[in-house]
This record gives sequence, structure tokens and C-alpha cells, in this order.
Amino acid sequence: MARGLRKGLTSYGDDGFALFLRKAFIKAMGYSDDALDRPIVGITNTYSDYNPCHGNAPQLTEAVKRGVMLSGGMPMVFPTISIHESFAHPTSMFLRNLMAMDTEEMIRAQPMDAVVVIGGCDKTLPAQIMAAASVDLPTVVVPVGPMVVGHHRGEVLGACTDCRRLWSAHRAGEIDEEEIDTVNGRLAPSVGTCMVMGTASTMACITETLGLSLPMSATIPAPHAERVRLAEASGKVAARLAVEGGPRPSDLLTPAAFRNAMVVMQAIGGSTNGIIHLCAIANRTPHALSLETLDEIGRNVPVLVDLKPSGAHYMEHFHHAGGVPKLLKQLGELVDLDTATVAGGTLRDVITKAEDVPGQDVIRDRSAPIKREGSMVVLRGNLAPGGAILKQAAASERLLQHTGRAVVFESVVDMAARIDDPDLDVNADDVLVLRNTGPKGAPGMPEAGYLPIPKKLGRQGVKDMVRISDARMSGTAFGTIVLHITPESAIGGPLSLVRSGDMIQLDVARRHIDLLVAEEELERRRADLALLAPPALPERGYARLFQQSVLQADEGCDFDFLVRHPGART
Repeated sequence: MARGLRKGLTSYGDDGFALFLRKAFIKAMGYSDDALDRPIVGITNTYSDYNPCHGNAPQLTEAVKRGVMLSGGMPMVFPTISIHESFAHPTSMFLRNLMAMDTEEMIRAQPMDAVVVIGGCDKTLPAQIMAAASVDLPTVVVPVGPMVVGHHRGEVLGACTDCRRLWSAHRAGEIDEEEIDTVNGRLAPSVGTCMVMGTASTMACITETLGLSLPMSATIPAPHAERVRLAEASGKVAARLAVEGGPRPSDLLTPAAFRNAMVVMQAIGGSTNGIIHLCAIANRTPHALSLETLDEIGRNVPVLVDLKPSGAHYMEHFHHAGGVPKLLKQLGELVDLDTATVAGGTLRDVITKAEDVPGQDVIRDRSAPIKREGSMVVLRGNLAPGGAILKQAAASERLLQHTGRAVVFESVVDMAARIDDPDLDVNADDVLVLRNTGPKGAPGMPEAGYLPIPKKLGRQGVKDMVRISDARMSGTAFGTIVLHITPESAIGGPLSLVRSGDMIQLDVARRHIDLLVAEEELERRRADLALLAPPALPERGYARLFQQSVLQADEGCDFDFLVRHPGART
């Protein structure tokens, strides 16, 4: 089997010439024959001036290179797409699959014996792991880490849960323009990902649980020296994998590992985005996930990590309390501790080194959980025959059984235009409905599911309402919000049949979300919709590919041609 520079030679019809030419050109960079004869570890460069989450990526890259070289390997850095949540139009989710394709093809196209992927912002880690699962080259994941907390008027602040809370207060007239401008400069005091249990933190914890990254990699704050040392250690591991040839992602991404990831996602109060990404990763392997399994796990696994938006603390506090290893130890038999890790050994070996921190209250004992049940529930019913997700850990308990009148918005544009209209017919008991915001309808399933409370209700002190959509929600958000309704409205799902004034019933105990309209009336509405012309496809490019190929939320919103068939193996 070809290794190092001899791997994947360019097709010239003469392998000897291909290697000769490759070495001639790479020597233009000043490399010696000794360097070029070493095992090669590729390292992704996801730094971008548009991506402050990855602001420490250059430092981490240098540390990984150092670790590779200390272990006798040859590091080779190469660029890939970099996506930041708040800089990507129309939404970062629209570009996740493009980044996954870019990363996969660059790993395939260039000679490397192992790869280190460096990422963090919400869609980058999922994209990189999707790519790694498809290529199945030995891979070590290095998350960039969470930023440190901010402070304002004696209060600890964190992006982006407190971004949303304080902006809602500003909308309600509780915070003036001058103060919100001050807050704006204090919410994100360092590079790194959001320091609450948002999507980035959720995916970092999932990555560590899957065994794809080294212990404590999910929680070390981005600016800390410990994060740099972890990157160096990751480079050392990658150099060893380059020689030994494994473990590969296929050795780590097993049914037991995916179940562990779902257990941890429930126990940390994880982002609802996590289940979409985990489904997409699993579908790049022979091991598809079941939403029923996620819900069953949620009934038996409590929320143990006291982090915003479900709790009170932030990622650096989770880290200093012992991080994911300590959480796994607390979960005990709820996780399969015999699953392997990229560092060698198993999760059982990891928890033997978990730190016991006297007096810490961030990672709770199972006898004193934050919530008795897990973070997420799966809802079904005539509104969501393919399933919907609600983050009950961040919801208002009084609204978990609720019947209210629908107030329907046709799109994000319609919602923005009417949500604060003083004449909008809405009250606190109504159910806000947003449609045409799914994978195809938006496109890209934006994080618009966190519909703002109408300004006139906010000024009356209303903090939460039942809100439902086929969109996503930031993991940093809170509220009684039903998301990922499948099938989406844009392809004729039941959400497209809802009319303002209809009654909608949410019953979380029964796991139901239902439109209380007679079936005969719904059939009449379906017939009316069938007469409408389908929307035109985008004319060209990635947007057209996306519309033609993207799957629904319950299948991970990956492209249909990238999903692996059960039993297939590269």
C-alpha cells in the first residue's frame, strides 16, 4: 500500500514520472528528501478573517505541526472552506454540505497518511466529521475551544444565550440603545466558540464522546495554553496513526459510539442542531440513527450539566469541573465505556483519569440532576408525521401541555414584516407558526425557529410562547419551541395546511404535536395546494444542487448522493 508522498499519484500514465514531478515541485518549498520520506499528516487550515470562532486556528495549527514533527512525521497544512454562523448567507447550514464535500475531496486528492481537522463554529465540526467518515482515513479532531465569559454590571455574560436574552430585553424597552451598544462589546471577549451549551459546544462534546478527539478537547477555553498543548498532543497521535494506519473513523463510529453520543447530548442539555448533525454523520456510515432511540434515551437520561441555556454556568466552568470525562463517569452504565478512542484505549480508560473537583456543582450526580429527563424530546402527530424536536430542558414547564390558536407566518420575510405590528392579532396563549423555513423552503433551514416574542407582548412581560416551525434554532436559545417539523411545508408537509385561527395542541408527555382540524377540511386544503405551481429551481450552481439533493431534517439534511448504503464499505 502506497504511503506518504507516493500516495494518490497524479494520473499522467507514468507513476515514476508522477512521483518525480511531485517531488520536483514540492522541493520548491525548500523541503529535503528526509522530510519528504516521512509519513505525512495533513492538517486543515480553517482560519478566516470572517470566522472569529477560529481566531486561534493558526496557533493550533503550529502546535499540531510541532506534535507531528516531534513524533517523526511530516505535517502538511492545506486550506478548506471556513464557515461562521453569523457571517454565512443565507445560513451556515446551507454551506455545511459544501464544506463537507470540500474537506472530503481535499483529503482524498492530496497525499496524506492521517489527517488532523481543526474546527469549531457550529457547522464546521459536523462537516469535517462527515468528510472523515466518508474518506475513512485516520483522523484526529481538534476543536478550537469555547471563548471565555464576559461581564457587564456585575453579571457574567455568554454568547449567544445572553445575546438573545438581552436583545429581547432591548426589544421590550427594558434596555436602552446606549446600554445595548455597551453589551455588544462585552458578549464575546475572546476568540473561540460560544461558551454556552450551543451547537458548537454540543458538537465538541459529541466529538470527544465518539472518541474522535483527545480527552478534555471539548471544554478547554480557546485562549488557554492547555488548548495549545492539546493540539500538540493531537499532532503526536496523528503521527502515530499515520504509521499504524488506524484506528480509522469506521473503527470508532460504531452503533455503541453513536448511542453514547445521544446519551451525552441529552445529559448536557445539548443543542437541537446536534441531532441533525449526528444523523448526517451516522448516515455517512452503515449505522443510521433512529429518532425513537433518541427519545427513549431522553426518558432515561437526566440533564446533569448545569450550563446555559438549560442551567446557570458556562463552558469554562464545565471544564474546571472535570469536563466530558467527569460527565461520562457520572453517567456510569448509561454509556458503553468499552468504545474505542483515537488516542488508544477506551472510554473506560478515559474516566479512570477523570478529575474529582471538590465542591463543584456544574456536573451533577444522577441523584441530583438539573432535569429528570434529557434535553430533547421527539414529537409526532398529524403536524409532524416524520417527527419534530423540542428542547424541553430550555422550555417553560407550564407550556409543555398547551392548546392555542395558530398565528401563521408564511416565511422569515413575512415574520419580520409583521411580528411587531401593533395591529397583529396575537395574545400570549397563541401558538406562533413559521413555515417555508425547512431545508428546501428557506433554503438551508435557518435558525429562525426562535421566533421573537411580538414586541407588544414583550412589553406586557411575556417571556415565552409556544412556537413551531420547520426551521432550526440556535443551541444557545431558550423557550418552548418545536423545530424540524418533518416533512417540511415547502414539499407539502402538514405545516403547509395550517391557517391562522386553527387550534394546535402540544402534549410533550404524550410526545404529540397536532393540528385540531377535521381530516375532511385538511383534504380540501391539500387539494387547493396541489393546484399551485411548484417553485422554480435556482438557475445554477450550488443553490441548484442543494435544492435538488438535500434531505429532510430526520435524515440529517445531507445530500442524497452522499449518504452511504447500509453494508457499504470503501
